[in-house]
Amino acid sequence: MQGEINDIRKVFDSDLRAAKLSGDFDTLYLKYFSKTQGIISLLLKKIPELTIEDRKIFGPEINELQNDLKRVIESARAEYEETVTSDPSIDLTVIEPPYNTGMMHPITQTILEMNKFFRYYGFSIAEGPEIESDEYNFRKLNLPEGHPATDLQDTLFVREPNILLRTHTSSIEARVLTEYEPPLRVVVPGKVYRNETANASNLGFFHQYQGFVVDKNITIQHLKGTLEAFHKFLFGDDIVLRFRYKYYPEVSPGMGVDMQCRFCAGMGCVVCRQKGWIEVLGSGMIHYNTLKMCGIDPEEYTGFAFGMGLDRLAMSKFEINDIRKLYSGEMIYV
Repeated sequence: MQGEINDIRKVFDSDLRAAKLSGDFDTLYLKYFSKTQGIISLLLKKIPELTIEDRKIFGPEINELQNDLKRVIESARAEYEETVTSDPSIDLTVIEPPYNTGMMHPITQTILEMNKFFRYYGFSIAEGPEIESDEYNFRKLNLPEGHPATDLQDTLFVREPNILLRTHTSSIEARVLTEYEPPLRVVVPGKVYRNETANASNLGFFHQYQGFVVDKNITIQHLKGTLEAFHKFLFGDDIVLRFRYKYYPEVSPGMGVDMQCRFCAGMGCVVCRQKGWIEVLGSGMIHYNTLKMCGIDPEEYTGFAFGMGLDRLAMSKFEINDIRKLYSGEMIYV
């Protein structure tokens, strides 16, 4: 035991000299006094294992060692700080270069920015299960059993025929419309799943951003105005959108929205598949049957809904030309 105490004093002297040069006294203190791995802490735990005679000898010596080392560390720390503050050659106002820290994922950044916009306009933010039933994923959204659209979405079933990975965040819309009474303004960011072949613009899982409004006298002009204001908020006033009629079972009429490709300015490239446009969302007026099946009187209330491809919005915003890069774990240094 005596030899171990002597070795600790020798090693401590070396560590103390290094700390006086670097000023890192916190690391020195933890090396010797952290509760689980500190050198002195581990030495103290050995005292109960000693014989009664050895405890009488080494117990006081170990306590003295502990007190000596703490006193020396604090004294050296105070001396170092006094030297630094009194040395005219050291300017404490000089700004240190920032650490090379990471950033939030582009999808997370996009969601937070979108939430900010919709919160300003009075929308609540909802979430729900990714493993869903066919009732909320299809039936309440005007997609009866055997409807062709249920095949088009290439659903991934957890347990056939009624437990599945949600194919769209519209399932949360169905849940909210069923459980709450209008007026409603809600957005739902979340991950969805489909049986897709991976390429530059598609994956088997991706993120959507669902939104819907149900109230009296809601028209398609409210929908169009909301989408235009949102895209200008996210991308700037120079954004170019294209609205076109498109069939979606849960809305009528349906409206697809395309954004002019920001990688090629509409000239055509691999990202937009040489079309010059990227489809960013589907939308429309909530179908009469959808409202009715969710327990809302369609004669009294109307509403609109939209579902955006979050990944494609993030790709356009951050100029990422392949959706697979969002999930590959690739380190990008800027």
